[in-house]
Parts: sequence; structure tokens; C-alpha cells
Amino acid sequence: MANPFKSFFRPAQDVKPEDEACLLLNDAGELDAAIAGRDKLMVLFYASWCPFSQAFLRIYREHARAGDPCYSRIVVDDTDPLVDRYDIQVYPTVLFFEKGRLVRRLDGGYHRGLSQKQLQDFARRCAVK
Repeated sequence: MANPFKSFFRPAQDVKPEDEACLLLNDAGELDAAIAGRDKLMVLFYASWCPFSQAFLRIYREHARAGDPCYSRIVVDDTDPLVDRYDIQVYPTVLFFEKGRLVRRLDGGYHRGLSQKQLQDFARRCAVK
């Protein structure tokens, strides 16, 4: 499936409203712009090949639909410079940025991933619904 977003700030016209709750960022430039452009931003870092990422992606997107409009996601792999920049050790990992700064992180467990309850608790600690 083709990426439904031409850019983070200019979504394609055929994007469904429920998909806009969790914007797909394509690269480090879009991530940097999103972090700078929002007071609060939660970002899911995940790998397309990781079964724990794929299972958590559904949970994350459902949670985003019901919450504040500050959820995004980015697909990375082990060679992506973002992995080193944000010290991503396990997929999936969720980072929370506030006013351009990384303030909290939720790292998946090895061979366990993340759960809906972990995400809900994390969002509550970040004061994001």
C-alpha cells in the first residue's frame, strides 16, 4: 500500500479521518519538523519485520484515534540513524516529546513488545489521553 501522506503537513485528500489520528512520518526530516511543530508529540518507532511491532501497531493506532491529536509513527530498522540518535534498543519503542524535547520513553520488552495497558499508563503519565 502506498504511503497516504505526501508530507506530514499536507495529507493527501483521500486520507480517512481515522487514519489522521496517527500520522506516518517518512524520514528524519519529517520527524524533526513534527517535533518542532507540536507542543506534545508521541512517536512510535517500529520495524516492519518485527512481529511485536506489528501487533502493537494496531493497539497504538486504536489508542491514537481515541486520544489527543499528537500521535505519530515512523518505521525504522537497525541501520537507520534515528536508532542511534534516540537509543532505540527494542522494537517497538514509544518516545514522548514536549516542546521539542524528549521527556519520556516507553521501551518494549525483549520478546514481549508492549501492551495496551503499558501504553495507557504511559499516555496518562504524559498527560495525553
